[in-house]
Amino acid sequence: MNHFKFATVCVAFSCLAIGCNSNPAEKTETADKATEAAQPIETKPDLAKIKADIQALENAWATADNARDANALVAFYSDDAVSMANNTPMLVGKAAIQKDIEMSLAKRASGSTTSYEIMDVFGDENTVTEVGKIIRKDSTGKMIYTGKYMAI
Repeated sequence: MNHFKFATVCVAFSCLAIGCNSNPAEKTETADKATEAAQPIETKPDLAKIKADIQALENAWATADNARDANALVAFYSDDAVSMANNTPMLVGKAAIQKDIEMSLAKRASGSTTSYEIMDVFGDENTVTEVGKIIRKDSTGKMIYTGKYMAI
């Protein structure tokens, strides 16, 4: 009878030892898969579409710019916009920006045209930075100015 009890205890102890001795790598792998499944899938923004959409806005801007329509140009700005042109003080707000646009348009040669070309866009679904160039031509089509810009 003692051998039977001893054998039963050994079998029970072996089962316990085998059950507690699982592979920790399997547990980690299973936990990682569960964590992956629980996290939302991130989608990357379609930067080609964003670039095309922004280029359409730049084309509309160029149309207003070439028409010398300061009101149409200012409509592109938010009320709290900031303009940081080269070699000039920072302009804060639509009123300051509109005044600057009106002065700039008044100085511009008659018949000159401006175009905007996006070179690159980068960012995420919340914030996109645009890098582009400005090309200004006189009434004969001769390039008289090129510049660069960034817009966020």
